[in-house]
Amino acid sequence: MTKLQEAWRERSAVFHERAADYDQWFEGSLLYAIELAAVRELATPLAQPRIEVGVGPGRFAQDLGIAVGVDPALAPLMLARARNIGVVQAVGEQLPLASDSAGSVFILFTLCFLAEPPRVLAECHRILRPGGHLVLGMVPAGGAWGRALQAKKEENHPFYRHASFYQAGQGVRWLQEAGFAVVESRSSLLQSPGELSEMEHSRPVLDEQAGFCLLVGEKG
Repeated sequence: MTKLQEAWRERSAVFHERAADYDQWFEGSLLYAIELAAVRELATPLAQPRIEVGVGPGRFAQDLGIAVGVDPALAPLMLARARNIGVVQAVGEQLPLASDSAGSVFILFTLCFLAEPPRVLAECHRILRPGGHLVLGMVPAGGAWGRALQAKKEENHPFYRHASFYQAGQGVRWLQEAGFAVVESRSSLLQSPGELSEMEHSRPVLDEQAGFCLLVGEKG
């Protein structure tokens, strides 16, 4: 087993073992509604076919019209397939997809779990058609939500013990290093984790204090 395979076996095990619990979290979740709205509020045209790396149980893929989902954890993939998502069991660092084949790629809540983020972004660049877009979602490390998740990591929370959190600016740099031009950014989730009580809509800025930021990279 390679070092990468071993890392992904450790990181994906909890999502396989607790797939049903994770899937149930989305039911009636205000947090999910806010994050989904932010993605829908992107102004950049996002072409088909759409692929999500880190598709999990397929909730976002279903609501965003994403045709194919990639994930290393098998049980969530089975839930995604039940939602009519085409599924591929693989890691983002080694996507078994043809070059120049995708119109849009989404990495919405997977960046913090990736073993090698720059390598994954390079793979996304490879599979995108020229002019295609990568939508990168992240929880900035310096905001209240990022700090709360970092605390969960330090408490050895089963979902977050292998997670790493980054500044949004790091996401911009990684995209640029992978060959993308960053053409849009949005930020949402300004309510603190303990005070989430009302619907929010995103703003067209990159805010390191927000709980959820989106970056859109375009392949030249």
